Amino acid sequence: MANILVMIPSGEVYDHDCVRWYAYQDIQRSIGHYHNIGDAFVFDSSLKLLTYDKLDVLEIREFRQEAVDRINAEYDYVFLRGSNYIHDSMDWPAATLQVLTKLRIPVIAFGVGAQAPATGKLTLSEESKRIWRTIADKSTTLGVRGTYTAEVLWDLGIKNTRIVGCPTAFRNRDPELRIDLPALDSVRKVGITMRREVSKHYSPDVRKYLERHRDFVKDISRRFDTVLMMQGEVEEKKLLWGTGEQKAEAWTQLHENAWLKQWYFDDGMDALYRERLWYSDVVADYETLVRSKDLVLGYRLHGNLMALSNATPSVYFSYDSRTAEFAETFAIPCYNVYSDKPFVLEEYWDQNLFEKFNRTYYQRYRDMREFLDENYVPHRMPSHTLRRTTDRKAA
Repeated sequence: MANILVMIPSGEVYDHDCVRWYAYQDIQRSIGHYHNIGDAFVFDSSLKLLTYDKLDVLEIREFRQEAVDRINAEYDYVFLRGSNYIHDSMDWPAATLQVLTKLRIPVIAFGVGAQAPATGKLTLSEESKRIWRTIADKSTTLGVRGTYTAEVLWDLGIKNTRIVGCPTAFRNRDPELRIDLPALDSVRKVGITMRREVSKHYSPDVRKYLERHRDFVKDISRRFDTVLMMQGEVEEKKLLWGTGEQKAEAWTQLHENAWLKQWYFDDGMDALYRERLWYSDVVADYETLVRSKDLVLGYRLHGNLMALSNATPSVYFSYDSRTAEFAETFAIPCYNVYSDKPFVLEEYWDQNLFEKFNRTYYQRYRDMREFLDENYVPHRMPSHTLRRTTDRKAA
């Protein structure tokens, strides 16, 4: 067992390894604040993989020597919650580099990723470069999301990376997990992971992105019993949980946004927004939801991965380097939203496509387990061999 620290947590921990948003029952406290609950998925999933006695947060907003001395004496390692940290606008907390430099315990990057701009090459600040080199020096390997992230770090002279994907994929600690498709005509309940937010910085074609998003959501909702799975957007939270005034304000803001007004909202989307929205500040609620679905698909990295980790089929919609890298790392069936072809579900409902995911997941599970082992991190991931032996004994 170990005493550990998390760097940049996302939510409060309860029942040892479960995560929900801070003071989640106080709706008004955070209804005007956008927090991507997908980050909490990663935090929750990381804790479910690790073996530890005590968990605390590493303070990186300010440096205090006495605090660092206590950490070095009392804790075994610190892990950086996996997220999209490697990009040109990353704003690290003020004392990050100073704190990391003074630590004498390992610093474990746990599924971190890089984000490419829509055009041109990724350029990192000198501070970010120093931070990543410091983390690399304090661990055996860095666990990264995929090949693109490994290439970005290689260009910084950081060669000790291991591609592990994301802890969310392995949250149920099942080395034999696989997706077996039922007949498509048996599919009834479908979750759509939504992302209406879009930026010219990451999207080469905002209009195509929004129009295709709209048309896809409407088409799937005509065919199936759907739920629109949000991940923390302020206006949608207000529509679900707000006062009458807040709901009216949110509806107006959504429909006065120039891009959404032109290319996203119409009578069909308005009706779906009134009837099908869903959101929770508790990670366990998402897991319960995806387990109840026959299919989950759409735009959210971690919403889709939560489904796959529970053996629910999922198809990714790729719109930037992050989604493309995720799909590549796990060989997940993936539709490019900027392609010339419309999305046709039947073209992706192919067991051969999902066998590629099944094989790749098997390999990535091993990679994640070896990553934890080589960094001397106690964990709860059984090996493939142990699982098969246990199954034979049970039989």
